[in-house]
Amino acid sequence: MTLAEHKEIKLPTTVHDVALAPDGETVWAAGLDGMIRGVHLDSEESVLLGEHHRYASGVHALPDGETVLSAGYDGKLLWHDVVKGLCFRQVQAHDFWSWQSALSPDGKRIASVTGQYLCGDYKYEPAPEKEPTVKVFDTKTGDLSAAFSLRPPVQAVAFSRDGRHLAASNLMGETRVWDLDRGKLVSAWATGDFTGWGIIKGHYYTGGVFRVAFGPGDDLLYLVGMGSTRDPAAGNGKQLWQAYHWREGNPAKVAEASGDETGQGLMEAFAFHPTGDWFLMAGRLESGQWNAAAFDRESGGLRASHDFKGRICQALFLPGGDRCLLAGGVSQGGLKDGQFRDYGRLWLADL
Repeated sequence: MTLAEHKEIKLPTTVHDVALAPDGETVWAAGLDGMIRGVHLDSEESVLLGEHHRYASGVHALPDGETVLSAGYDGKLLWHDVVKGLCFRQVQAHDFWSWQSALSPDGKRIASVTGQYLCGDYKYEPAPEKEPTVKVFDTKTGDLSAAFSLRPPVQAVAFSRDGRHLAASNLMGETRVWDLDRGKLVSAWATGDFTGWGIIKGHYYTGGVFRVAFGPGDDLLYLVGMGSTRDPAAGNGKQLWQAYHWREGNPAKVAEASGDETGQGLMEAFAFHPTGDWFLMAGRLESGQWNAAAFDRESGGLRASHDFKGRICQALFLPGGDRCLLAGGVSQGGLKDGQFRDYGRLWLADL
C-alpha cells in the first residue's frame, strides 16, 4: 500500500474543515479567514459561499445538495443556500467558540462543542462550564434538540454510524457517550495519555483529544490527539490514536499507536477507508517521518505514510476510495509586495 501526493490546491488561508458535495467533484472548505468556499477539485476554481466573523471551524453538506452548514469561532451555526449563494439562517449556538462540529449520518442533526479554559482555582484547574458544552440542533429548523455537560474546553465530537449515539472529548482526556433517543449518558471515562500539565511556559493542561470517531459496527470509539507534552507551545506530543470498547461498563482500551511507528506532533484528522479495513490519521509533524499515515484496523500496524510538509486539519475519502483529500495549510511566511502568500492547502493523495 502507498500514500502519495497527487495534487496540491492552494487557498488564501488554512483550511480547518472540508465537506464533499453530493456531486463528488466539489468540496466546501472552512477557512481561517472565516470564509466558506466551494472548490472544484479538477478545475481548482473556487467560489465564496459565506463567512463567519471569526475563524470558520466546521463545514457540512446536507444530502439535498442545496444546503451547506458551517460553524465558527463566533459561536454561530450558519445555513447557506448553495443555489442562491446566501445565508438564510443564523443560530447563536454558543457564547464561546465552536471548537468542532459534526453532522449526523442522515443529515438531520448537527452537533457542536465549545468551552473556554478559565482557571477555576489556585491550581489552575479549569472552571466549570458556563453553558452546556455539547449541543445538538435540528438541521431543518435550527432548533436545539439536546444539550449535554462535559468539562470545558470540549474539542472533539462525533455521531455514531447509526446516528443513535454522540461522543465528545475534552482537553483533559475525558470522554462521554450519550444515547440521543433517550437523552442519557451511557458511557464515561478518562485517560491521561492525551494530555499533560504544562510546566515550561505555563501551568495548565495541554494537548487533549482533538478528534473522536466511531469504528465500523460502532463498537469501538477512536480517540486522536498528540499525547502528553510539558510545553504548551511546542506541539511535540506523541502522534497518538487509541481505540476503546465504549459500550462496556468500564470502557477498556483495546489498541493504540505503536511508539516504534510514530513520531511527535499534533494529530487532528482521522477517517476510516470506505472498506473499513484501515484508517487514516494526520496532523502536524514536530519530529519524525510523516504527518499522515494509514493504519490497519485489525492489527493497528502502520501500512503507509507520507509527509505532506504542512498542517493537516481534516481528511476524507473521495468516492471509490482510491483517493483521499487532506485539508490544512503551510507556514504563512512573510509579506511579499504587501501581501501574504496563499497558505491554505488541499492535498489530493493517491492510495
